[in-house]
Amino acid sequence: MITKLWILINTLLDKIASFLPDPLLLAMRLYWGWQFFETGKGKLMNLDKTTEFFTSLNLPFPRFNVIMAGSTECFGGLLLLIGLFSRVISVPLVFTMVVAYLTADIDKVKGIFQEPDKFVSADPFLFMLTAILVFAFGPGKLSADYLLARRTRR
Repeated sequence: MITKLWILINTLLDKIASFLPDPLLLAMRLYWGWQFFETGKGKLMNLDKTTEFFTSLNLPFPRFNVIMAGSTECFGGLLLLIGLFSRVISVPLVFTMVVAYLTADIDKVKGIFQEPDKFVSADPFLFMLTAILVFAFGPGKLSADYLLARRTRR
């Protein structure tokens, strides 16, 4: 009796959950794509101030790196938002967030096992997690990538 009830409940939950990946991926792409865009735009609009910050982190070619990071975040965020070239753009977005961790938040990386809460609450974490999830699962059916793929299969 309990086994049949468990199977029934599990089957029902599986059916409900099967409708969730595409809206969830859309919500993540919309929110974090916009956040990437805003962050990148902020870097590009405040080039001198951001260059000073990158200089304080001892990054080589700080102005060039500001332009690269800002452009990647700004334009990558827009592509993520609409779901165009999603997996492709996820790679440089993840790379940019890894560099952010290793420069601005290196103490949180070093203490990942001693103080994991600090690691996951650092600014780059949710940006990086979103880019990794989009890379792993794709942008979902509610994306430009899906529409293009569907169109080319015809």
